Parts: sequence; structure tokens; C-alpha cells
Amino acid sequence: MIQLRTLGNSDLEVSPIGLGVIQFAGGSRALQAVLPAIPEKDRVEIVITALEGGINWFDTSELIGAGRSEEYLAEALDGLGEFNQQAIIATKWSPYLRFAGKIKKAFHERLDKLDPYPISLYQVPNPTPFSSLKTEMNAMADLMEDGKIRAIGVSNFNPDQMRQAHAALKKRELGLASNQVQYNLLNRQIEFNGVLETARELGISLIAWAPLASGILTGKFHKKPEILARIPSVRRKRLEKQLETSRPVIDVLGEIAAKYSSEPAQVALAWLINQGKDIVAVPGASRVGHVLEGIGAMNLSLADEDMHRLNDVSHRLLH
Repeated sequence: MIQLRTLGNSDLEVSPIGLGVIQFAGGSRALQAVLPAIPEKDRVEIVITALEGGINWFDTSELIGAGRSEEYLAEALDGLGEFNQQAIIATKWSPYLRFAGKIKKAFHERLDKLDPYPISLYQVPNPTPFSSLKTEMNAMADLMEDGKIRAIGVSNFNPDQMRQAHAALKKRELGLASNQVQYNLLNRQIEFNGVLETARELGISLIAWAPLASGILTGKFHKKPEILARIPSVRRKRLEKQLETSRPVIDVLGEIAAKYSSEPAQVALAWLINQGKDIVAVPGASRVGHVLEGIGAMNLSLADEDMHRLNDVSHRLLH
């Protein structure tokens, strides 16, 4: 049975692996070059496979596809009967060119997209100069006090911004539940820039986005570099730069995966969620195989020697 983790000081208990579903927005005119469309039957299969495997929460966003992923997530949940009541939904306000006064209106637009499913975790991503963090947190606190949401989160906040958000919510006798940040074996900046330390000091959980480094940690691009040709050029160039530098980590992931009759992606995710009970991850999913990787990771117990080996090869790469 999957051991759930409490998100910060909230009452939300989530699986160590959640599921990022912004890919559900694929196929729209603005995104079709980056995210291909996912057929409805595949979206339903992705969601039901996740819930059956112990993944109990889904992370989406207003920004990607103008709410399309939220809408498609709700449609996928609709076909699951009472099984869908297990689902916890996290989404994000889009702060770009907007002031905090728009948070309440945007929230109700999110509810319309997700109808009839409630939003449990509402997040403010990427601080912008249009509103102060205090004003944004007060708007989020209003939603919390009105019983509209169960927890408040942020994304890509640095230590000082986390402290400001935490202090603003504390004045309302509330807490900041989470900060969603990039974290994986190839990107461990939060361990050195104060984000992880500050989060633990304040009792804030960290949600790791890009936990597989945009697919690099699956090893698929190393095994078949020709598949990069099918990827949009902007993303392809970034991945090509990482192929050789990441090879030592990929080799170790492959060896450890073979030891456990597992897959490199499962080992990479297992390493991540074993960094602490206050860390959870949201790998994306455009097919059922991606969901199974997350489920496999939650059921994979790595020996201390394997954790140390991954830490060592990762640290050597980053230094």
C-alpha cells in the first residue's frame, strides 16, 4: 500500500508521485508543435491507471492551453464513477500581465473548467512585478478562509520569496503548503541555493517538476538519439546538449535498474522521492507507460548503497 505524505501544514495527503497533466492540452493551435494531441480514450486510461496504481493527485495549470488541460482532466474523471472521488486536483493561477485582484475571478474560471471537481491546492507560479507577494497571498488566503481550497502553494519561488509568502499567510493564521520547483538528478540547485533549507525550516513541502529532466533520465535519447529528430527544434537543441554530459548518470541508472528488474525512469523517480518525506514529484504523462513509471517508482525500495551511488555520480556531474 502506498504511504501518503502530508503536504506542508495542510490536511492534504498525497501520494509521493502525482501526475502532471498539462500534456492533456496538446493539439491546440498554439501548442501542437510542442505537445501533440492525446485522444480522449488515452486520457481516460491515463487517469484511471494512475488512480488504480495509487496515484491520488493531478497537477495542471490555467496557463497551458488556456485551461484546456483542466477541462480534459475533468472529462477523464467523469467516466470513472465514484472512483473519481479519490482524485485531488492542484492547479495554478496565471499571473502574467495580471494583478492579484484577478485571482478570485480566475479561480472561479478554473472551477468552471474543472466542474464538478473541486480544487484542493491552488498555486501562484513565477513571481511577477504586477502585484506584491503579500497582496497575492492575501487573495489566496481569502479563498482558503471561504472554504474554496484546502491548501495554498507557489511555484519557482526563491528563499526570500518563500519567506515573504509564508509571513503574509502566517498573519492570516494560515500556512504555505508547497513550492513547486525543478529538481532531479541533473538539477539539484535547490540543495545549494537555500530553497530546500528554507522549505524545511518553514515546514513547506517541495513538489518536483521535470523530475525526469524532460525525459533525459529515462535513457531513451541515449539509446535511440534518432528520436530527437521528432522533437521540436527548441527543445531538441537543449536535450542534445545534455546527452553527453548526462551519460555517467544514465549509465548508473541503467545498472541499478537492471539490478531491480526495473527501468531507469523508475529508479530516478525513486531516488527523488527518497530525498525526504517533504518531497513529492509530478512527472508528466502523455501515455499510460509514463504513469506506470511513477507507480513503479513508488513501489521501488532502493538500497542505501544504490542511493549513495546515485548521489555520488550526480554530484560529480554537477561539480
